[in-house]
Amino acid sequence: MSVPNDPRNRRGGRVPRAVAVLAVVAALLLATGCRFGRERDEAGITFWTPHVTPDRIAQQEATARRFTERTGIEVTVVPMGAADQNQALVTGVASGDVPDVILLAPDQAATWSRQGLLDTGTAEQVVADLGRETFSARALDMVTLDGRLAAVPSDGWGQVLVYRTDLFEAAGLDPPESLDEVASAARRLRTDGRAGIVLGTRPGDPFSEQTLEALLLANGCRLVDRSGAIALAEPACVEGLRLYAEMAAASVRGDQDVETTRAAYLAGEAAMLFWGSHIFDELAGLAPDFPPTCPECRENPRFLAENSGVVTTLTGPDNDVGAQYGLTLNLGVPRGADAEAAGRFVRFLLGDGYVESLAVSPEGRVPLRTGTPESPGAFAEAWGRLPTGEDPRTRTPLAEVYGADTVAAIVSGAQGFRRWGYGTEDAVLAGALSAQNTLVADLGTLFATGDAHRYARGMATAAADVRADVG
Repeated sequence: MSVPNDPRNRRGGRVPRAVAVLAVVAALLLATGCRFGRERDEAGITFWTPHVTPDRIAQQEATARRFTERTGIEVTVVPMGAADQNQALVTGVASGDVPDVILLAPDQAATWSRQGLLDTGTAEQVVADLGRETFSARALDMVTLDGRLAAVPSDGWGQVLVYRTDLFEAAGLDPPESLDEVASAARRLRTDGRAGIVLGTRPGDPFSEQTLEALLLANGCRLVDRSGAIALAEPACVEGLRLYAEMAAASVRGDQDVETTRAAYLAGEAAMLFWGSHIFDELAGLAPDFPPTCPECRENPRFLAENSGVVTTLTGPDNDVGAQYGLTLNLGVPRGADAEAAGRFVRFLLGDGYVESLAVSPEGRVPLRTGTPESPGAFAEAWGRLPTGEDPRTRTPLAEVYGADTVAAIVSGAQGFRRWGYGTEDAVLAGALSAQNTLVADLGTLFATGDAHRYARGMATAAADVRADVG
């Protein structure tokens, strides 16, 4: 699938050149006087989705057909990665032909909302109708700009720490809960044949950008302070970088990315892994393309699942509350869409069709609407029972593999996902930094020198330069 920031996507799936693209949109609007109007087929709507693999498309089309059977409204499902969505929206805005519903990331919501391309009224009405209290407050915040909802939260995935419970027990170590405990355990568990941890370290890589933000968020590092100044050189950021460098020193040697980190943990070559929640089916041997290959896995393909613990929210020396990095997907309605039909489809996707939608990829689609006003935990409970895995013959519910407590922790963690800048006036800056992998462009210097102060100052300068570019 091609989902924004999905760790399975080698390129990270971010939205490159989003700011430049939307600048073109603004110019087109001025040049054409476009009013976002279009003649449309009254019986049908169009849905853009970043879930683009054939099996995912088939599942989404089946859900759309159920909506059509109920309402008589035809839905055309258009698979389109996030970067292509941005380019296609430029063309659509210029011609007055826009889709009706888009499954989009928070940075897209921020950029498009700033340009006036999203129907905030429909988003607000859908959330009010479904019950604002049934949604993750943090997820709502991430797509709220100037007090208005740009889109409606659907689901998301978060960065998690996976650790070998058998190795921790053998070493007499308690489960890690903070960044300093992770760094200490990584040093302790590193041996000649096994790394203490494996995590993203490749300079200029999207996965490293995710890793850096996740670790710094956990220590309370802020992108921007309350006065609006870039805050990346503050002590919490410096300490977070220092601990990141410590972890990297105990990691598998060489630059590590999304594929090499996963391979190392699945091979039993690391005691800990920092990755996205998409890893859960692979740990359980449910993803044939990425099978566990550790020595113990030959006799028991579920060895890693049975001997791995999960930490969703990590704290830090400067942040005893902690944070979990997470990316959400949201349902947005462009201005000029068939708002009435689009609103009905969004309500369906978050209501009667919600569990079916989450089933497209449960390990990467954690619900951000946990239930209904009448049954607050219904969707969360149903999600835990959804079968996961790539092979229909072996798909198994996460709760059956990992237990109810772990599933509950995953859902609970998702309700508090955090990202720099999203939901504030700095959302476009945050999106641009992430799209360009700005903060990890020179990551190798941090690991080579261990000079966290210098690297933090460099990050702050780079962020200030990007801010000047995006305005």
